[in-house]
Amino acid sequence: MRGRKRGGIPVPEETIRVAALKTIAIDFETANEQRGSACSVGLAWIEDGRVTRVEERLIRPRDMRFSGMNIAIHGIRPEHVEDAPEFPEVMDEFEEDFCGATMIAHNAAFDFSVWRASLDLYRQSYPELTYLCSLKMAQRIWPHFLSHRLNLIAEHLGLRFVHHNAAEDAAVCAAAAIEMARAVKAHAVHAIPSLIGMTPGRLTARAYEPCTCRKG
Repeated sequence: MRGRKRGGIPVPEETIRVAALKTIAIDFETANEQRGSACSVGLAWIEDGRVTRVEERLIRPRDMRFSGMNIAIHGIRPEHVEDAPEFPEVMDEFEEDFCGATMIAHNAAFDFSVWRASLDLYRQSYPELTYLCSLKMAQRIWPHFLSHRLNLIAEHLGLRFVHHNAAEDAAVCAAAAIEMARAVKAHAVHAIPSLIGMTPGRLTARAYEPCTCRKG
């Protein structure tokens, strides 16, 4: 059966179509103010309107400089990651999951800048995917909220979580996105943009396009 090639191996069209329906929430924590200093990543898979899988991986930054401010936020210290793999090895584990997926992050501009800066640091090409910003989505769908910070959205939805733990942040981002899909009667999270005037962001091997919302 014909399909696109990945690494010289034909990929069936059915696989490509299924991949296009995947939605994965992602969250990074960083060791310091540098965007290429990822020290953990959390991932949450959305399938059939529910969170079906949550993963967290610690990452050893190339520069093991941890700022006190960042440690105070997420609690990760150098000794926690000294035996962890570096960014490329961690993300390679999920390469098949990312292929063709719709990713989502709360304040995606930050998380995708961490992803891009880390790939640039290791001179790796960007994956091919689209992404959504749940912060922008929440601002459009729930304009009456006094704040759209993830912890306050979680409180409004009755969700308990440990803020700035990458896995829990990703899981709450995913759960909030599911609630947003219900609020606008979208059949799935990846269908929300067309209903709220959002243009999904994109990563390709050579380019980056931000996620944006139409004014008004």
